Amino acid sequence: MANSNVRECVEGTQFQGAGEELVYAYDTAAKGTPTSPDVTVYDLDIAVTDVTSTVMPTGTPSVGGTVITLPALKSLTAGKRYRVVVEFTISGNIYQDYFDVVAQI
Repeated sequence: MANSNVRECVEGTQFQGAGEELVYAYDTAAKGTPTSPDVTVYDLDIAVTDVTSTVMPTGTPSVGGTVITLPALKSLTAGKRYRVVVEFTISGNIYQDYFDVVAQI
């Protein structure tokens, strides 16, 4: 995933099989080198509910240069749309960029 000067990642919506376990990497090079990464996953179909503990239950985001590597996204429900919000700090500014994931059969 690449970052642009807007909040949504430039690749846009991602598609993931409900049974897949995928690790996403988010590049913040357009903004700078990040620190203090965090991630929250929302189910957009249920009144924007935080489901991080269900779909990203283990691990924490890590930083290597300008790339934030997220824990594996898994246990998705087919047909649902999720929003992955990546929070990080650059030069004292806190950013909350995102990308959406549509779970498929």
